[in-house]
Amino acid sequence: MTEAAIEQHKADIDQMSQMEMAELWRFAPAGHPYFDRNLPLFEHFDKRFATLGRFTPAISKTIGWEQ
Repeated sequence: MTEAAIEQHKADIDQMSQMEMAELWRFAPAGHPYFDRNLPLFEHFDKRFATLGRFTPAISKTIGWEQ
């Protein structure tokens, strides 16, 4: 992944809501680049999600377990 692509993904992550991040965390397909620990996107996503409060019981209930 190019540096420009990484920066674009980071900008996209910065625009995501807590709900959007929780849905992606729960339902992202295997191999999604935001959860690849070899890319800096994982750390960026994780820090932002933590800042927003991660999962809450209300968010978990709202998004459910089926996509």
